[in-house]
Amino acid sequence: MPPPVDDAVWQNTATAAHSRFVQRVRRRHADELPLLPPGTPDPAAMRALVATLQARGRELGAALRVARQVLIERLAVLDLEQRVPLADVTGVMTDWAEVSLDLALTAAQDELRGRHGTVRNAEGQPVDFWVLGMGKLGARELNVSSDIDLIYVYEEDGDSDGPVPLTAAEYFGRLAKRLYALIGDVTDEGQGFRRDQALRPNGTCGAPAVSLAALETYFLVQGREWERLAWLKSRVVAPRDPDTLRRAEQLRQLVTPFVYRRYLDYSVFEGLRQLHRKIRDEAQRRAAGRPERANDVKLSRGGIREIEFTVQLLQVVRGGQFPEIRTRSTLKALTRLAAAGLMSPDTARALGEAYELLRHIEHRIQYLDDQQTHVLPSDDGDLRWIAQTLGLTCKPQACELMERLLEIRERVAAEFDALLHDGNPRDAAPGGCKNCGGPPPALDSEAFVEQLPERLGQAVRTFGQRPRVQALKEDAKLRLAKLFERAAQAVRRGDCSDEAGERFVDWLEPLLRRDAYLALLAERPRVLTRLLRLLGLARWPMRYLMQHPGVIDELADERLLHERFDPVVFRQELADRHAAWVRSGEDADEEALLDALRRAHHAEVFRTLVRDVEGVITVEQVADDLSLLADALLQTAIDWAWARQVKSGKAHRAAPRFAAIAYGKLGGKELGYGSDLDLVFLFDDDDELALEAYSAFVRKLVPWLTLQTRAGGLFDIDTALRPNGSSGLLVSSLQSFAAYQEGRGSNTAWTWEHQAITRARWCAGDPALQAGFDAVREAVMAAPRQPQALGAEVLAMRDKLRAAHPIRAGRFDLKHSPGGMLDAEFALQALQLTHSATHPGLMANLGVIALLKRAEQEGLLAQGVGQAAADAYRALRRAQHRLRLDEQATHLPEDALDELAAHRDAVRALWAAVFPTTPQP
Repeated sequence: MPPPVDDAVWQNTATAAHSRFVQRVRRRHADELPLLPPGTPDPAAMRALVATLQARGRELGAALRVARQVLIERLAVLDLEQRVPLADVTGVMTDWAEVSLDLALTAAQDELRGRHGTVRNAEGQPVDFWVLGMGKLGARELNVSSDIDLIYVYEEDGDSDGPVPLTAAEYFGRLAKRLYALIGDVTDEGQGFRRDQALRPNGTCGAPAVSLAALETYFLVQGREWERLAWLKSRVVAPRDPDTLRRAEQLRQLVTPFVYRRYLDYSVFEGLRQLHRKIRDEAQRRAAGRPERANDVKLSRGGIREIEFTVQLLQVVRGGQFPEIRTRSTLKALTRLAAAGLMSPDTARALGEAYELLRHIEHRIQYLDDQQTHVLPSDDGDLRWIAQTLGLTCKPQACELMERLLEIRERVAAEFDALLHDGNPRDAAPGGCKNCGGPPPALDSEAFVEQLPERLGQAVRTFGQRPRVQALKEDAKLRLAKLFERAAQAVRRGDCSDEAGERFVDWLEPLLRRDAYLALLAERPRVLTRLLRLLGLARWPMRYLMQHPGVIDELADERLLHERFDPVVFRQELADRHAAWVRSGEDADEEALLDALRRAHHAEVFRTLVRDVEGVITVEQVADDLSLLADALLQTAIDWAWARQVKSGKAHRAAPRFAAIAYGKLGGKELGYGSDLDLVFLFDDDDELALEAYSAFVRKLVPWLTLQTRAGGLFDIDTALRPNGSSGLLVSSLQSFAAYQEGRGSNTAWTWEHQAITRARWCAGDPALQAGFDAVREAVMAAPRQPQALGAEVLAMRDKLRAAHPIRAGRFDLKHSPGGMLDAEFALQALQLTHSATHPGLMANLGVIALLKRAEQEGLLAQGVGQAAADAYRALRRAQHRLRLDEQATHLPEDALDELAAHRDAVRALWAAVFPTTPQP
């Protein structure tokens, strides 16, 4: 909306009557203006207006042209005097275009049908014909004096069945020509709509109308990158009857994969950069000798086109993986891009405000004379009028309109240039020149290597001699050389270490055939700088990035280091993504859903990893976030997979009474990078089909969680802790699980299973099962036990595990050696199973550290023993975590433990306190 101003000032100084076009309409069509009902016109009123004009003796073409003038006169009043929202103005113009096309198409089809009949396919079925609106028409953003970008598509080849038969191509070509005459020809009554078909396949050289098959071939063989942006806004605008629109779904199935690729796609940048360079050059050429043309609010620097390009570029790059950002509307897209973290909220807000103001100015320019122009008028009176309609002033000595326009165009241009830069300095250094010095040395030349820092140069020399590199095309080698030059600059500036530069070279080699990621780094220098820093901090990030290179784009998000994982927001984002797939009809593709889960997981793990190696969060916080992430993904997978069971008729109820129970590291919220998930599946459902239904569901759910897809893996799942282990059912009823765990009947759990349940918890599924599971767990932990017998079984299990992980003499394994983390865990479990009945505070699943402290507080451990063991467990975990991040062994020389020796001894003291009769090995 324009800035608020005093209503009296607005009405007195800025009326529609200043428009010369409005003046002409009021003189010429005074009798027709009252035919339009008061208020904002809707499609029904528009059709009624045309019908009335036809009833008064006008042909359809003339009626459409008169109706357009009446409508725009009304819009001028609504816009300029009543200040209706921008969306109302563009919505009315879009509705009018659709009504005009629908009426004209019906008339043109009737004319052709009388002589040539109806086009039918080989089976005798009528062949559909669709008018596609592109650009602002497709986005419902049509301006008041706009042309309309149209593409005509027919369903398939065939022949007409009339007295003079035609092929489908001939028939629909004539239909397109007649349609243009009805809406596009300039007559004594004026114009309907200027029409532009330059966006059709093969441009102005292409056929007037194309079949679906020809369009598919064009997309696959000839479709250019910039055309993907054009097709992003496409939709069927005529005919508008529901049956035809439903059959047009097959058209969307062609367009969507052309516009939105399933992988991260930065290849479109260069194509758009070249297109925009042509547009700017053309605008500058047209402005040469005519300074007023520099004030083109659409095509000049910082104009409407650059906002649209910015939005569409981000949508095309990421829309394949983030369907929730897909929308034809520029303003809606800005909001969605900000919500998805692909644009800062401040930038989205600023671009949105700039877009609205520029569009308001564009409309006022066009109201003046109904000309398709976007250039500010040179007449001072017209300029002053435009300013006044926006609540601004414009005097010879100072013009608020021009000042505001300059301000927002600079902001738009800055954002656009930042997005579409070419990675090179904009200006030469002082005293130097642009583009001098000739082409850069070849990647595999000594001249190139010698200009790099020594260690980086050695790595690049070896890299450049490899056959895979030698076989690359020259443009690919040039891109690599540019990346290495930037890496060298980062090393020289001290932004990263020499070791990071070497790791960067190693990391690039597996990606040589994956242009999308190399293009990303070339387009996002800040991402490259952050990547280099990350590679220098630890080794494991490089391994993770090799497995999942697509996550590097997360480094562009400014929020990366300042936020923690939020499971509620994460699940909502996935729900929005799923809803977007449902809207687009893509939810039938199960692999796409699996890929979405994996990409979301990889991205969140990477965010946590970056915060971890940067020292922003602790080891405990890493484990918390990774565990919450696993919970959220399990819940989402259950929801999505069950929904598909319902849709396919394989579910016996709308919502499952089913839960996933987490054991082990996930159960204790101590999950690490790459940890598998120990899960037990339960149901509480009396339906006679329950066991069969949930068994089938788990057989579907587990592959959803474990399959390797194009996007990679998700989790390794271990279900061995279920009743009767690998020989038991994949899913158990809550009642049978309780009987097994509590020893009711001949089939009962072992002691090691009771040890495991001390760390178990409900983590996903129906929350109604949580209380039931907790009751079983507490009953197991509070059951009476003979301490000596329990101790013997715990010791036997510890010895079994230690035998499975032999340790060399003179080495200390942080987990398995005496005094390691496993001893602390087993000692705590023995305390819990022995004393929970009398000390219920031990039943809470709080983690090893908190429970060791609690055991001391409740008098089960001597003063200082529990606290020291808790501190030791934390220190051992952190040491293990650091070593794993740098891909180093987690067993150390006994004589080089330093401060870890005291922590080892603290765990041994805990062991001695819990098992006083058992000597330490």
